[in-house]
Amino acid sequence: MKHLKLSFENNGRVLRVRINRPEVRNSFNEELIADYQAVFSALTSGDKPEYEAVRAVLLQGEGAAFCGGGDLNWMKQSLSLSQEENLKDCQKLTHMFLTMDRCPVPLIAMVHGFAIGGGVGLVSVCDHVIAAEDTVFSLSEVKLGLIPACIGPFVIAKIGVSQARSLFISGERFRGEKALKINLVHEVCAASELEARAQKVLANVLEGGPHAIEAAKFLVHTLSRDLIREEFSKSLDFAAAELAQLRVLPEAQEGVRAFLEKRSPNWRN
Repeated sequence: MKHLKLSFENNGRVLRVRINRPEVRNSFNEELIADYQAVFSALTSGDKPEYEAVRAVLLQGEGAAFCGGGDLNWMKQSLSLSQEENLKDCQKLTHMFLTMDRCPVPLIAMVHGFAIGGGVGLVSVCDHVIAAEDTVFSLSEVKLGLIPACIGPFVIAKIGVSQARSLFISGERFRGEKALKINLVHEVCAASELEARAQKVLANVLEGGPHAIEAAKFLVHTLSRDLIREEFSKSLDFAAAELAQLRVLPEAQEGVRAFLEKRSPNWRN
């Protein structure tokens, strides 16, 4: 496991997952995506004995940020990929989020510093989110000529269509209180209180019956966005295809290059 630090606590009942790329604000690249996929696939399948006792997952970021979005080098690589290659790349990210979303074990996130782009996606697939009040959130993809496609179905399910319509087109930066108001997070507190708040949530989760909690998560999925599972799967495929198509267009290529070169894209001039 290259970019995730795992530790078992509470007699193996809690798995603490630390995103361990602090030098790049815990941003996504292909290796981090593969690490997430491996951990949450194992939790879902029950194939690994070391995960058998796990009743809850605590997710947090090392260093100054929870997750700063896409890694610059990873984004740079997309500029040279064909649309088909970009599609495969996008599908890996989309299915990673789906695996986390479908994990039968409760996911509790402690969010601080920054949650940008894909970081908001991580927040959206967690069951309970506690954020430091000064955390900066943003769905900033349009500023690069892109869209929040791979995370879109999960973000919309979390905050609703109305808020998504505004935030997807504005790329606005906002902090903890607004994140709480739009239902992106469940609690806001001082950064120093994150651990204590998380332990209270964990204590409540561990008091519940393991099978009942798994069934409760499945119930929510079944009664909401997964009522027609085929349609939800289609939305994921559509989102990945849309982003792959945008990635190879001149506007997105210019937007990503401008971001990498720390200049304004030509459409702002």
